[in-house]
Amino acid sequence: MKNDPKKPIYNVVYIFIGLFALAMGYFAYFIVFRSNDIINSTYNKRQYVLAERVIRGEIRSADGETLAKTMVEEDGSEIREYPYGDLFAHVVGRSTMGRSGLEESENIRLLTSNINPIEQMYYDLTGVKSPGDHIITTLNTQLQQTAYEALGNYRGAVVVMEPSTGKILAMVSKPSYDPNTIDEDWEKLVEDEEEESPLLNRAAQGLYPPGSTFKILTALAYMRQNPSYESYEYDCDGSIEENGMVIHDYSRKGHGKIDLQLSLAKSCNTSFASIGRSLDLDQFHALTEDFLFNKYLPVTMASGKSSFPLQKANSSKKEAMQTAIGQGRTLITPLHNAMLVSTIANGGAMMRPYVVDRVENEDGGKVKTFTPQLYSKPMTAMEADYIAEMMRKVVTDGSATKLKDMEVEVAGKTGSAEHGKEKAHSWFIGYAPFDNPEIAVSIVVESVGTGSEYAVPIARKIFDAYFN
Repeated sequence: MKNDPKKPIYNVVYIFIGLFALAMGYFAYFIVFRSNDIINSTYNKRQYVLAERVIRGEIRSADGETLAKTMVEEDGSEIREYPYGDLFAHVVGRSTMGRSGLEESENIRLLTSNINPIEQMYYDLTGVKSPGDHIITTLNTQLQQTAYEALGNYRGAVVVMEPSTGKILAMVSKPSYDPNTIDEDWEKLVEDEEEESPLLNRAAQGLYPPGSTFKILTALAYMRQNPSYESYEYDCDGSIEENGMVIHDYSRKGHGKIDLQLSLAKSCNTSFASIGRSLDLDQFHALTEDFLFNKYLPVTMASGKSSFPLQKANSSKKEAMQTAIGQGRTLITPLHNAMLVSTIANGGAMMRPYVVDRVENEDGGKVKTFTPQLYSKPMTAMEADYIAEMMRKVVTDGSATKLKDMEVEVAGKTGSAEHGKEKAHSWFIGYAPFDNPEIAVSIVVESVGTGSEYAVPIARKIFDAYFN
């Protein structure tokens, strides 16, 4: 059989087509995932050029309040002002001493002017800076204020989200700082960083053991590995032992015979520890990664990576039992926990969280609008409904009964996360209304005690503020 003389030419063509496809694939990846990082990089000289021609735009709340603005003095110097001081410090960020928050992620948009071309020409000819575009956020001033005041003087974080869209309505981190005096306070803030970490956005970057809030995923793992999960039964006597390790319940006398739903409602450690040692750990690991453990969250702000190291090859039954109740080496951010509870509230659909609603020019014209985006569907609607019923029982018959008498029906899960010798971190995640969710909350209060005692009252104030 004769060789085709055109074959070498075809091979070259195929190689070039393949290289072109790879180049276009990388270009698409860059535009979608990396362009914002490169544009907002402090090494990007274009920012300095724009800053010479444009007055930095404002950052505003969804209800029209100004959260950041630039004041121009008579001598032409510019001062960035934050009317709400430390209230929005972490989510809005700062523009000096290292940009952070929205001041960092939206930097290039704030330094871009999309005013009328004739106005632009006038400014250019007169040598006057053009007004930059304004960032309109999804943040609600009243909810932010309520969450901030409810957290009081405790260290911790609060995230309030809209489950059906992914809009972040409030994001609080304490201790906070005043971005208006960041230059004068910098040395003191840096000194406090090791102990208090006021510069850290705990809501998006703080990593905490999830405590009993993690039992939601343990329950889901059990449901998937045991089709007869509705007939689950466990006789709790207050403790469980495995090879010398004893796990106790908060109620030392035990809960008696309980099913899966009541196990979650009563937050029964022994029941979930028993479930933990029965699970296929590799399947459990895969499930948590579907829920974004060991991965960066799909957000533009700086965020921490939650971790779930448990696997069959390197984990014992003792560690599996600890992990199943939210202890062990598992860590999670409050923002991530808000995404998890929002997924349940949204029928199994996980939305991409976002805090910028739109970009407007100086005249109020829309430059760019951001719309809700589905990120994934890590659970079925049936699974979400069943777990939602379990979370409703947490409020009606379990550890969050302080929310039971509210006019709006709430579903949720408390948590008390042990961490060394200090008191436990207090957690609550939940949403309302139960039958038609509008908001979801994730709350952590550091080193104070149980979730029902500290985090639940904060949730109540937020729900009251939103619905009343």
